[in-house]
Amino acid sequence: MPERKYGNEFGIQTRAVHAGNDVDQDTGAIKRPITMANSYELPYDPTDLNWSSAGKALYTRNGGANQQYLQEKLAVLEGGEDCVVLASGVAALSGTFFALLNSGDHVIFADVIYIAVYRLFNELLNTKYGVETTLVDTSDLEAVKAAIKPNTKLIHIETPGNPTLKVSDIKELANIAHEHGAYLSVDNTFASPYNQRPIELGADLVIESLTKYINGHGDAMGGAVIGSTKLIEQIKAQSMINLGGTISPFNAWLIMRGAVTLPLRMKQHNENALKVARYLESLPFVSFVAYPGLESHKGHEIAKKQMINGFGGVLSFGLKADHDTYNKVTSYLKVITSAVSLGHDESLIVFLGEEDERQYLYPEAFHNGFYRLSVGIEDIEDIIGDLEQAFEKAGLNGSEIIKK
Repeated sequence: MPERKYGNEFGIQTRAVHAGNDVDQDTGAIKRPITMANSYELPYDPTDLNWSSAGKALYTRNGGANQQYLQEKLAVLEGGEDCVVLASGVAALSGTFFALLNSGDHVIFADVIYIAVYRLFNELLNTKYGVETTLVDTSDLEAVKAAIKPNTKLIHIETPGNPTLKVSDIKELANIAHEHGAYLSVDNTFASPYNQRPIELGADLVIESLTKYINGHGDAMGGAVIGSTKLIEQIKAQSMINLGGTISPFNAWLIMRGAVTLPLRMKQHNENALKVARYLESLPFVSFVAYPGLESHKGHEIAKKQMINGFGGVLSFGLKADHDTYNKVTSYLKVITSAVSLGHDESLIVFLGEEDERQYLYPEAFHNGFYRLSVGIEDIEDIIGDLEQAFEKAGLNGSEIIKK
């Protein structure tokens, strides 16, 4: 059978189904098997092998079969030359930074960002490894330009940002980075490659927590970095092989299976989240709703420009209520689960109180506590109905279900 390749000439659903998959030559199975092996057979004379290479199957820490299949799929979905898959989203993030940055380099990172990245830049890389770090509002292009230094090596952003849903202009930030000889890396987890493809907008590296939308079922952890072959080989050699954040074959297989339905699921996440956001925005006891799909969102126009199929499934909102009322609402929910993470098939909500260590960076509306809601793919009437009954039981009145 001829080798099958699925590039941009195919639609994204076709690429999601077929990229990385092929007929198994040993059995004829039309799906890739799970290869649960630590080691692979060596050639007749192994003395010429590069034991630190990720290009040949030698030892699963250097990369295994299921990891390779998933890397092929993700590179195609993101529009990159190459991909490395690691054990978690944080492994992908830290692996990128440890591979690219040296003592004396300068990094600009977004002020609204995943907490592990905030700590990496704010508490670890700068204090232990001599990397200079500057926290900047990356939605303000002039502020980014002002923060550039001769030794700036990397600008790192997350858009939409966790948890305030701040939007940064990928194309403009890529131009700024490249004008000064720096790289732009984009955490694309909240959007997924269905909604946003940063490489097509000029980013050098895209980072995904595969645990979220790409797997989509809440049952496997993984992370990925996608970019040029040159940069990805550097991350594989320095971070995957030497630091050991390799994904298990079973998790890679689960995520490979989950990724097949990514476009179908994202359509539903997008549609449901926009309806929930509009519903919440109509309620008199809701103090704010942060969702890029709303016209009221500060970054809505930029989001429309770079988020090609929708605005994702995550939103944040606040209540005109005290701390205990937030907890009461959560306790009354029946369909929506109180749990961390996002991008699962089911809706997840987390109450983020007043003591978040990054709260000083958030808009004032967030300072009295808020919810982050990851809207799932359940029937929209059931999601909104669940919110309504929980609000009513908690003593919040004036809600009315919007089903359109």
